[in-house]
Amino acid sequence: MMIFTTGKYSCPVEFTQKVVGGKWKPVILWHLATDGVKRYGELKKLLVKVSHKMLSQQLKELELDNLIHREEFHQIPPKVEYSITEKGRTLLPILKLMHHWGLANMELPPAGQNEEISMPSPNQPFKQR
Repeated sequence: MMIFTTGKYSCPVEFTQKVVGGKWKPVILWHLATDGVKRYGELKKLLVKVSHKMLSQQLKELELDNLIHREEFHQIPPKVEYSITEKGRTLLPILKLMHHWGLANMELPPAGQNEEISMPSPNQPFKQR
């Protein structure tokens, strides 16, 4: 086992989770990677349960981490577009795995329900739908 001690983080997974963690960051990155450039209002429509404050905060953090690009057009009415950066695109393989895992497991009952779930063995190959 490797031990990493680089500044605040003792593990690369911890750092990655800090950068892309949060309820909405992976979803924002997924939409920008798969759907292309989006305006704020378009993202808000895609993420119906997110508050204005949370979406703004998540977008700012992703921009500060250079995972998305924010382009402001100086016009009336104001226009802002968001796109994924090359650094953000490097997360696409992880996002695709999350997407496939979600497809395979979305039919499971929500956590906390007392139904028994038959899970595949860890040694079984991954099946894509």
